[in-house]
Amino acid sequence: MSKRIPRSNENDYSTEAVKQRQDFIEENTPAKLHHTREFSFAPEDMAGNIENLFGVAQVPIGLAGPLLVNGEHAQGEFYVPMATVEGTMLASYNRGMKVIRDSGGVITTVSGEAMQRAPVFVFPSAREARDFGLWLSANFERIKEVAESTTSIGKLNEIEQYHAHNMIFTRFDYSTGDAAGQNMTSKATFFACEWIRKEFPQISHYLLSGNFDTEKKTSAINMLKGRGRRVTAEITIPRDVMLENLRISPPQMHYGQGISTMSAFISGSSNNAAHPANGLAALYLATGQDIANIGESNQCSTYNKVTREGDYYFSITFPALILATYGGGTALPTQRECLEIMDCFGPGKALKLAEIAAALTVAGELSLGAASRIDHKTRKNEWVDAHEKLGRNR
Repeated sequence: MSKRIPRSNENDYSTEAVKQRQDFIEENTPAKLHHTREFSFAPEDMAGNIENLFGVAQVPIGLAGPLLVNGEHAQGEFYVPMATVEGTMLASYNRGMKVIRDSGGVITTVSGEAMQRAPVFVFPSAREARDFGLWLSANFERIKEVAESTTSIGKLNEIEQYHAHNMIFTRFDYSTGDAAGQNMTSKATFFACEWIRKEFPQISHYLLSGNFDTEKKTSAINMLKGRGRRVTAEITIPRDVMLENLRISPPQMHYGQGISTMSAFISGSSNNAAHPANGLAALYLATGQDIANIGESNQCSTYNKVTREGDYYFSITFPALILATYGGGTALPTQRECLEIMDCFGPGKALKLAEIAAALTVAGELSLGAASRIDHKTRKNEWVDAHEKLGRNR
């Protein structure tokens, strides 16, 4: 007979409630808990972030840097906390950061902001759906007023609409301040949709999320229209800096990147980069982001060229970089400390963190892009050698 996990209706985040679940695990599973029992902050601090709490997963956190960023919101050198269990990764990012420093820093630019909820409205016929689309455009300001009445931060900036069959697929696009904003936009859009339903009774029914927001997955529409923040990080690396630090010339790197892009195209990959998810996931884990948002955030495109002077230009654009410095898991004690290392905790810091995140991935792209090359004299590969030296834990 199945046994129910212990839960307290009075205070499920008390030390007693947590201990009941720890004892339950030891009584009903093969595990004996030692490390997951130990954590340094009060269980009450995790209310709203987890249910059925019994412990904390301790993931190693390393420090990379300094990372030199020439942004509009992030300016100067930053030490970046990265949580991972992949050996060699921080060493590789550190190498890329040295290249960045020797080249004068990464230039970062935020060019868009939009968090969505995407209702789909269903009608008896395509013609009624078309007419609703016209009505929706004409009544935007009133819908905006209703949606924004639910939040002190969120602003409804646009309602995208796409007509197919007897349905109108929409994306309600919001700016959300320093929060990621998924819950904020859900509430605001629900209130707006209920008002729309009353004002336009021809609607058969609607779904609050018709999956057109493509939450936590890559999509063509996110690449074009954006989700979260759209951020570009770019750098020009002098030829001598590349040869000294990466042991590769600009033409060699450009040649390899061209083949890599062709491979991404043939395989139908969501991006033509090497491994931006590595740096983003490590940063997200350390700073209390919703790690599943890597699904969108990892989507990107890279561009590179050899300049007329013989140097190497590299750029990466993230159209759907989702992160926060306020709300969610950012206020948990260890995650807050990691954000404070970069002076990115609290209101007014989200765009700064977004620029650091984009710049961070440049370091990883440069290092791995060079490391995948085979030395034709020694027949060695830095990627393989580094993992054998630093990444073996068997």
